Amino acid sequence: MRSRLAQHGALARGAFAVAVLLSLAVLFAPPSDVPSAPPGVDKVVHLSLFLVLALTARWAGVGRQVTAVSLVLYAAVSEVVQGTDLVRRDAELLDLVADTVGVLLGLALWAVATRRRATG
Repeated sequence: MRSRLAQHGALARGAFAVAVLLSLAVLFAPPSDVPSAPPGVDKVVHLSLFLVLALTARWAGVGRQVTAVSLVLYAAVSEVVQGTDLVRRDAELLDLVADTVGVLLGLALWAVATRRRATG
């Protein structure tokens, strides 16, 4: 019997699309739209956002390596773009680190969830 997590239907693809749209809004919002927060909260947001992107990408059927490489590249490009006059936000290496950790955690959680479903 196939796990529900292993089914890559319209719901899974829709969840990934929503996660991508959310990431675009969060990563490229103008500085005036970014709420102030205590130090470090932005790293939690970055980590969480990329964790969700990784989980939904895998659920949508995107391969592990493609997910990892694509999302880390997306994170790097987003930081570069944030540092330009186009977005006028700060490009931070620690944001890229948080994004990468989020991707890795998302991939690890997916592996654990699908492994448990397959054996359970």
